[in-house]
Amino acid sequence: MPRLLAIDYGIKRTGIAITDEMQLIASGLTTIPSETAIAFLADYFSKEKVEKVIVGKPMQMNGQPSESTEIIEKFVVLFQSRFPQMPVVRADERFTSKMAFQTMIDSGLSKKQRQNKALVDEIAATILLQGYMAGNY
Repeated sequence: MPRLLAIDYGIKRTGIAITDEMQLIASGLTTIPSETAIAFLADYFSKEKVEKVIVGKPMQMNGQPSESTEIIEKFVVLFQSRFPQMPVVRADERFTSKMAFQTMIDSGLSKKQRQNKALVDEIAATILLQGYMAGNY
């Protein structure tokens, strides 16, 4: 079975998570500089079968688009033009970064380790993917 892939796209960094081939377990894959995301994904898609991509949709608490929405929408348009056959699902990412940070605390990571924003982004992508797999979107 092909995998599912989640993208937590940000201005500077992009967290990426992936499922196993049975689509049972979501795991963080990596965090990359956002400007390299399309090239990274092209390389990844050439090596692995991916069925669908879940991209975070940033929203404010009142349901309105957040300030980073425009940047992410541009990425989605670029992604869809580069990979027109790849289905894209948008998923609310309002709490993923906070949940990622709490996960780091709960895991016993030191304060210095919790300041690793790349790790936060990777965990946020994993939480986004887990939510999608659980049917929350």
